[in-house]
Amino acid sequence: MKGRQLLDYVFITLKGIAMGAADVVPGVSGGTIAFISGIYEELISSINNINLSLFITLRKEGAKVFWDKVNGNFLLALFSGIFISVLSLAKFLSWLLENQPILLWSFFFGLVLASIFFVGKEIKRWSAGTIIIFIIGAAMAYFITELPPNENVNSLPYLFLSGALAVCAMILPGISGAFILVLLGSYKTILDAVHERDVKIVITVALGAVFGLLSFARLLKWMFSHYKNITLALLTGFILGSLNKIWPWKKVLETKTFGDKTIVIDDINVLPWAFDGDNQLILAIILAIIGFSLIFILEKLASKK
Repeated sequence: MKGRQLLDYVFITLKGIAMGAADVVPGVSGGTIAFISGIYEELISSINNINLSLFITLRKEGAKVFWDKVNGNFLLALFSGIFISVLSLAKFLSWLLENQPILLWSFFFGLVLASIFFVGKEIKRWSAGTIIIFIIGAAMAYFITELPPNENVNSLPYLFLSGALAVCAMILPGISGAFILVLLGSYKTILDAVHERDVKIVITVALGAVFGLLSFARLLKWMFSHYKNITLALLTGFILGSLNKIWPWKKVLETKTFGDKTIVIDDINVLPWAFDGDNQLILAIILAIIGFSLIFILEKLASKK
């Protein structure tokens, strides 16, 4: 986009860092962060611009025209932020998930709850059709969050497929790429590969993600161009349905141990006072309010700019 200064790209990188942090947590979508930070449609359009004809442009018109057409500065800044975040925050967020899950989920619950209002108000006209699509989206997301996770699968073709499916979820507000990896049984394998710098697995998943991103972005771009209200209603429904997954207080019904890691296979949501252990209620409510308020603070800052 023309007219952007260096500081603008620094902010885009920070948005990428926030997207990467969200995508590491099973239950929170980087697409939601992209939407509330005002870069969602530009991201989809920029990814959609990447096709084979671009390489003909590169050969005939040179690197500068190619870079401008692909919105290269924007994508480089954003994906640099995501990459930095995944590499640097993966271990910290894994620690929080293990040691302070209620507080982490409370913050994200507030964040995602606010984003329902944020995305929903972008719908210009509510009708019977948009309401039905909204309900379908919520039901689909809820159903996905209730699916039992698979066993850990380590084969490279399966990890390629996992990367492709997870990135499709990643760019959908409400559906978490990390949670799709949990369902597929690949989450621990990929998180460990990032920690241990296992290049073979990381590259395989990255190639799957690129494949999924380039193919799915075209569908989203078409939907935004032709059926924007219906698409927004579907995405709002996805976000609402995903709240089931990120409710902070859960009773664990079944776990499975992989090496030194224990993964939750089945759990149910409970009320804070029915939680078996320290429910950290006051602090959890404060963090949920901070998460909820953050969306509207970001929106105010963006509108002032």
